Formats: sequence, structure tokens, C-alpha cells
Amino acid sequence: MAITKKQELRALTESERELVATTGVRAARSLTDSELNRLVKRLRTRRDRARTVADRQRREMRGKARPRGATPPKADEGSMVKLEVLSAALARIETETARRGEIKAKAELVASAKKALALKQKAKTAKTPAKAKGPAKVVRGKARVAVENHVPGSVRGSVRKQGARTQAKRDAR
Repeated sequence: MAITKKQELRALTESERELVATTGVRAARSLTDSELNRLVKRLRTRRDRARTVADRQRREMRGKARPRGATPPKADEGSMVKLEVLSAALARIETETARRGEIKAKAELVASAKKALALKQKAKTAKTPAKAKGPAKVVRGKARVAVENHVPGSVRGSVRKQGARTQAKRDAR
């Protein structure tokens, strides 16, 4: 369920309202990195305190712990609303921090790539050796070796005919 502005005003103190107001998208983008880090730290402290109070009140309501105030709490909706509002504000600020980190990382990557390209181009132009003058060496294959023919010419035809007959017998089967 969404938290109304009226519930938010009832649950937060004046200083907490100011903190939550600075977590809007436009307000957060106008902050410097150091201000953003301080805001994250303050919000975490407030959120942790609200979580501790809400947990304690819940335990007191269930009878697991002794009441700390004059009267035991009957409901913890106020502290739960405060916890939800502060958690949402912290999530917005952490989103802005992550966005800035991505922008920074991308800029570093581009700078690194440009530096690498410059080094590569510098190395290419400086180390290229001059071409040797004269004809290029041609690699030639080995000379063909003539193989002796083991079948004499006078018998060649009859051997061929014998192979044809043998094949015809196999095909006839």
C-alpha cells in the first residue's frame, strides 16, 4: 500500500522530513558526490534506528520484552511507516549513487580505450621495418619423381580384361 503525504508527515520528525526531501530525483542530482555520501550515511543511521524501534515495539506488543515507556505500545504502524519512508528514500539515493558510478566507469573505459589506441598507433608507426629491395623469394615444390611401371606393356591389356571379367561375375550374383 502506498504511503500518503499526510502519513509521511505524521511519522517523520522535521529533520527527517528534510532528509527525505533531498532524496528526490532532481534534488539528488544537484548534490555533489561528498554531499551524497554524507546523505547516504545519515539516512542509513536513521533507517537503522527506525528499524530497531519498530522491532522493539513489536516484541513489546507480543509480550516478549518489557515495555520501555510509561505505557506499553498498542500498535506499531507509526514506526513501520517511518521505516518504510526512510527505506524508500535510501533506495532512491542508492539508485543515484549507482547511476553516477556507471557514468564514471563508462568515462574511465573510454579514456582507457583511447589511451590504448594511441599506444597501438604509436607502436605501429615506430616499429615498421623497411622493405627489402629485389625480387621476392619464390617457394617451389619438389620435382616429380617417375614411378616404375611393374606391369609390362605386352601384358597390360590382358590384366585389364581379367579385372573386367571378375567384376562381371560379382555383378551377376
